[in-house]
This record gives sequence, structure tokens and C-alpha cells, in this order.
Amino acid sequence: MDLDSATILSLIVLLIVIIAVVKTAQIVPQRSAYVVERLGRFHSVLDAGFHLMIPFVDKVAYKHTLKEEAIDVPQQACVTKDNIQIHVDGVIYMQVIDPRLASYGIENYRYAAIQLAQTTLRSVIGKTDLDKSFEERVIINEKVVEVLSEASEPWGIKVLRYEVADITLPETIRDALEKQMRAERERRAVVAESEGAREAKINVSQGMKQETINVSEGDMQKQINEARGRSEEIRLIAEATAAGIERIATAINQPGGSEAVSLRIAEQYVEEFGNLAKETNTLILPAELSDIGGVVAGLAQTLNKSVKSPQA
Repeated sequence: MDLDSATILSLIVLLIVIIAVVKTAQIVPQRSAYVVERLGRFHSVLDAGFHLMIPFVDKVAYKHTLKEEAIDVPQQACVTKDNIQIHVDGVIYMQVIDPRLASYGIENYRYAAIQLAQTTLRSVIGKTDLDKSFEERVIINEKVVEVLSEASEPWGIKVLRYEVADITLPETIRDALEKQMRAERERRAVVAESEGAREAKINVSQGMKQETINVSEGDMQKQINEARGRSEEIRLIAEATAAGIERIATAINQPGGSEAVSLRIAEQYVEEFGNLAKETNTLILPAELSDIGGVVAGLAQTLNKSVKSPQA
């Protein structure tokens, strides 16, 4: 009976020692912080590592993680500036920077941050039109973070950022927006088609203009070339005529030249008179026909004067 009492006493003492050791030794994980209370009052904050406490006097009242936390903000109804009800949900990224304030500054900082984010988001959305609520998400996020950071400073936490996860529209508004987008796309298609037609007409007109310019320049160049050709032709004919006249004059001044000229004139006179008789039924005879020699002599004399006058 005494042995049993001693054994029981030893077991009780061993149990007390084990409990004391458990209460005394405390291991804090990395990136964590434990808030210790001594006799119900704040005593210290334990960082990562091994720590010893006074059994039955010290107690770990709060345990906090110092890692960045992502807290989901439930979906809520918001009314935009143009009186459209939408449902918005988001995510808060926050971190405990002061474990003591996070323990005693507020009852539940996670719940408080969620509620403040929702109220702030409703206020920001209420000042924004529906169209801008999609375009200005970055501005909305920044405003929510600004309000949360100012309000959460006494709580010992830091709000790093806020992100709008999704914006849900009523079915009627989605249908209206889809119709609006379809109309806008159709308008852009019509504008693009008209712009294409206008560009095509401009290109065609510019092509016709350039073609007209090219044709006119070609005609002008053709006329210039033809004029130059005619000028060159006239010059060559004049030079050939002058050379011929010069040779005739030289030949006339040679012995027997006058007689040869008179003979040539007489031949051409008779030949042309014969051609005149062939071309018409009516024949007009000159009065001097009986005196062909006199006519030829007169022409020869005129030719001799013309040839000699340049030499004079």
C-alpha cells in the first residue's frame, strides 16, 4: 500500500515536471511572433527560436504570422455614380508589423480590414461611372489601399495592396453593353469601309491626274521634237537649196552655161504646157505661144540677173 502511494506520488511529480517543462520551453517558428502575458498582462513578444518561460505565470496569449497574407474580400453590391448596381469582390494583401498592436489594438484585424475594404470600395465606386469602374481599376485599388493604410496603422498591420478581383454586372446591363459594343463595332466597320472607299477614290484620281500630266508632258515633248525636226528639215532644205543655187550660178558663169539654162527652161516650159493640156478640157493659150524663144530668152535673162546680183 505504501509502495503504491509512493508510485502514485512519483507519477504525480513527474507529470508536474513534464507540464512545467512544456509550459517553460517555447519554440517559435520562423516568421512568427508569440505575445506572452504574465499574470494576465502583456509581458513580451517572442521572436523565432527557443524560449523559456515561468510555468503557470507566463502564457502565450496570441500567435501571429509575420508573412504577407492574402485575405479574400467577399462579393458585395455597389452602386455606381450613374445608379447602376454591380457586385464587386477583391483581395487584400496585408502583413503584421507590430504583434503587440495586432493583439491589443483591435479584436480581429482580419475581420476589421475586410469590413473597411468593403465600405471604402462602396464609397469609391459610388463616385465612379460604370464605364470608368472597368477602366480605372488601378485608381480604385490605390484609393482603397490609402484608406486602409491610414486606418490600420493603430492595429499594427500594413496593407500592402488591394486588387479588385471581379466586377459582375446585372444581366440587363450586360445585354445593353453588348448591344452598344456591337453598334460601335458596326459603326467602326462602316467608317473603315468609307475611309477605304475614299482612299481608293483619292488614289484613282491621283493616278488619273498623274496620267494626264504624263500624257500632256509626252504631247509637249512630242511637239517640241516635231518642231525641232521641222526646223532641222527647213534648215537642211534651205542649205541644200542655197547649195543648188550656188552650183547653178557657177554653172551659168561657165562657157556655154547660159545656152544650157535656156535649153532647160524651154524643155520645162513645153513639158508643163503639155501637162496642163492633159489635166483639163479647157485650154488657155498664152499670147506669146508663137514666140517660145522670146519667152525662154526673157526667163533666161531674168535668171542671169538673179544669179549675178549676189556677186555684185
